[in-house]
Amino acid sequence: MVTEGHDEQLRVLNLVTSRESTFFRQQVRSLEQRGIACTTLAVSPKRPKTNEKAETRPVTDYIRFFSSATKESFGDYDLIHANSGLTAPGAVFQPNLPVVLSLWGSDLMGTFGPISKLCARYADAVIVMSQEMADELGRDCHVIPHGVDTTRFKPIDRGEAREALGWDQDATYVLFPYAASKEVKNFPRAERIVGAAREQFDGTLNLQTVYRVPHEQMPLYMNAADVLLLTSKREGSPNATKEALACNLPVVAAAVGDLRDQLQGISPSTVGETDEELIDGLLSIIESGKRPESREKVIHEMSAERMGKRIHEVYEHVLSKR
Repeated sequence: MVTEGHDEQLRVLNLVTSRESTFFRQQVRSLEQRGIACTTLAVSPKRPKTNEKAETRPVTDYIRFFSSATKESFGDYDLIHANSGLTAPGAVFQPNLPVVLSLWGSDLMGTFGPISKLCARYADAVIVMSQEMADELGRDCHVIPHGVDTTRFKPIDRGEAREALGWDQDATYVLFPYAASKEVKNFPRAERIVGAAREQFDGTLNLQTVYRVPHEQMPLYMNAADVLLLTSKREGSPNATKEALACNLPVVAAAVGDLRDQLQGISPSTVGETDEELIDGLLSIIESGKRPESREKVIHEMSAERMGKRIHEVYEHVLSKR
């Protein structure tokens, strides 16, 4: 068993619903850069989808996954890290390894919250994305939001970004970086807010949805846009807003998750409770034409490197108690 100060490489078995998750892959890279050996066990691939909402795997996939996780826990690992509450049963009910559980947002605040809360009781340590989630869980937690790759997400010339995307150089673009069909992201509210702002704006105001594009292309959209709009019904610690801030893109966001903390001291940017607050914030930012100097805050407080360091510290703490 590895403990703090030991020379042996720390070996972690990661459980995850999908190994293709962008922020999970970033987390693994950050930990591997710290010398941690990471092995990933994922739930079986999703079934083919006939529409945007058909995303739920059958329960049999998770039953098979539970069995696979238990079997794998007999391998040469120091601890098991369940990423998302849906993988938590496979971690907390295996008999061999100490457990770190990361809850990402909807797994605690949404439909499967009761499962996540139950499993959290049996984990050696729990990581959540925001203080709001910690309060909801009602136990000691480590608040460690997902980190941003600041080497990828950085400011570039807006004109060049628009030219690469084929956007109108003279129009104003409000970026909505999610699928319009994803209910929790509340696209109808974004449409309502931009529609109301458009009535008061003298110019072309576009609401631009972006999804299913390669992650490495997202910095182009962040730099080409004038403002990012988040209208989600609930969030943990959304990476899209942190990525925007790393590009010095202003953000207008509903008061969910850790958005108040993310945007604290960032100007221009707005967190609002009501439609009117979000409309006013959107118009104010657009009319100012300014972009915030937010990148430094992301580097010091929200980077992938900082996230990796803090998760590593949680591992060491759990193992030291063993």
